[in-house]
Amino acid sequence: MQKTYRLENLSCTSCAAKFEKNVRELPETSSVNLNFGASKLTVDGNVSIEALEKAGAFDHIRVYPEKAQVEHVPFYKRRQTIETAISFVLLAIGIIVSLQTSETSPRAIGLFGLSIFIGGYGMFWTGIKNLTKLQFDMKTLMTIAIIGAVIIGEWREGAVVVFLFAVSEALEAFSMNKARQSIRGLMDLAPARALIQRSGELLELDTEDIRINDVLIVKPGQKIAMDGTVLRGTSSVNQAAITGESIPATKQPGDDVFAGTFNEEGALEVNVTKRVEDTTIAKIIHLVEEAQAEKAPSQKFVDRFAKYYTPAIIAIAFLVAIVPSLVTGNWELWVYQGLAVLVVGCPCALVVSTPVAIVTAIGNAARQGVLIKGGIHLEETGRIQAIAFDKTGTLTKGYPEMTDVFAESGYTEEEVVKIAASVEAMSQHPLARAIMVGAHETYPYEDFQSLTGKGASALVNGIRVSVGSLNWAEEQGFAIPAPYRTLQESGKSVTAVFSEMELIGAIAVADAIRSESPEIIKNLKDMGIQHTIMLTGDHPATANAIASKVGMTDVRAGLMPEDKLSAIKELQQTYGRVAMVGDGINDAPALAASSIGIAMGGAGTDAALETADIALMADDLEKLPYTIRLSRKTLRIIKENIIFALGLKIIALLLIIPGWLTLWIAIFADMGATLLVILNALRLVKIQK
Repeated sequence: MQKTYRLENLSCTSCAAKFEKNVRELPETSSVNLNFGASKLTVDGNVSIEALEKAGAFDHIRVYPEKAQVEHVPFYKRRQTIETAISFVLLAIGIIVSLQTSETSPRAIGLFGLSIFIGGYGMFWTGIKNLTKLQFDMKTLMTIAIIGAVIIGEWREGAVVVFLFAVSEALEAFSMNKARQSIRGLMDLAPARALIQRSGELLELDTEDIRINDVLIVKPGQKIAMDGTVLRGTSSVNQAAITGESIPATKQPGDDVFAGTFNEEGALEVNVTKRVEDTTIAKIIHLVEEAQAEKAPSQKFVDRFAKYYTPAIIAIAFLVAIVPSLVTGNWELWVYQGLAVLVVGCPCALVVSTPVAIVTAIGNAARQGVLIKGGIHLEETGRIQAIAFDKTGTLTKGYPEMTDVFAESGYTEEEVVKIAASVEAMSQHPLARAIMVGAHETYPYEDFQSLTGKGASALVNGIRVSVGSLNWAEEQGFAIPAPYRTLQESGKSVTAVFSEMELIGAIAVADAIRSESPEIIKNLKDMGIQHTIMLTGDHPATANAIASKVGMTDVRAGLMPEDKLSAIKELQQTYGRVAMVGDGINDAPALAASSIGIAMGGAGTDAALETADIALMADDLEKLPYTIRLSRKTLRIIKENIIFALGLKIIALLLIIPGWLTLWIAIFADMGATLLVILNALRLVKIQK
């Protein structure tokens, strides 16, 4: 039986690996998966929470059921913080006493010893157990260094090192919790209970007990607990939690609503369409957590490097302690230097350099309505050289709108639209709906007739009026003005409006370009992406007209889904890494084949969430430049973090040559590198649309 648990106090990657190993060794478990970024454990087997906490006792790891409400403990109340504070007080008193007496006085040594014990007993216990098993991690190295410092009489140095290491651990835990808050914030969005109308009764139920087709009652000022369709009521709903849109959307009967969104004004009755585990917010949380479990290329490199780095540091420390001592005879100095090498060589900063950046970036993106399904996709987005776009619904609105109106002599444009709308009032054709949306009112009409392939006609104020193709109007003996044909050749659908006696005018309809599309393409070019390609099944004339207005560098029209797939492969051969932006349904093959598949309108679209590597939840193309900018910033920060982590250690190690490396300098180098990479990664929180 597979169960998922939430973890508290899981702050370092080496501790996470050890905890996973301990759980894997439990006799009741058959498979174990630990997600460090999300602080989540999935276990297949009949294992108790007590057994899991025992496996994590070495680092005080707490285990909770996945749905449990975990009480947040403030940073200043955490056991780790309190122990660090006590260790500091004892260290400070010890330093004062040592200045008044001497560093080797019993009182000073006693205070330093207490400081070492309180600040580092957990580390020592783990380190000694690791030594017996020949497992060399960060705590093992620190334990050897502290014991060595005590043996050679450096009690004060040992206490300083323990305190600084405890500070580093506490701040690392604080920073990782800060990075994980984006997920916890998502988990808290949807209420755990809701008011349901079932069989004529009003019931307040846990969301797990709500069934499909139950009627959810949502009052003004409440969060919507389940995905569903509005049955009754009209209201404004703030969907920022799902789509990142700050402007509330108007909801009326027939509209979809999502769990975790906020009902602002009116009361709504909602027909529940998904169980709690299948809601859009549940899928987002699951995908964000899985995204953090999947290691990015940079993280895989760091993990491989750290695997060889730690044994190399131990070997260097041993050589530094032994070889110069044999040559100079000054064992105390060089053993001390060797211990300092062990401290400075702790791989903590290096190991945490990548995951903290990935966790922060993916969490930030989720809050902005961009779902990134893995660190590898986050990194790849920053490296793309070209972007291919589907046309309909991506660069354009995806539905026809009136764009031009021509009125012949004796008529105004408003009259032409009103007459045409009177004829089209009963039509179900998409072009008819576009005309109806553009008309404010109609004339009295009757005797509607539809002629397949030509158009429609009706009696308007007693006169037979027809609305249809230019060819049909021409067949009726009317001369078609040149501007009508010019518009048609530009890719627009032009509809003639005429009576039995005269040509009244014409209306041009087209799938209108999104107002933001030209600016977005310009922004992408300013960011260095010079190749933007439109892939569409539309007519070449229409595609070229839209491409020129938007500013695309290349157009490929008249494509079937399999043709788009071939085009993506061809573009990859030309440009290398190519992203594809589409709707996630008919573009699925091209999205899957591209280096990065980006789906528009992920909210409510299962195909988009499942097919693409990145989903823009609000159907908002403006989030594309933000996503690329976030990805590039993340790549830059990861590189900076690796340079910080290794650079500070190399500088500290160079201090061995003149013999200047001390234990407190070593721990400062290690702690400084760790804090630098964490604080640097947290800069990603500030990147906004």
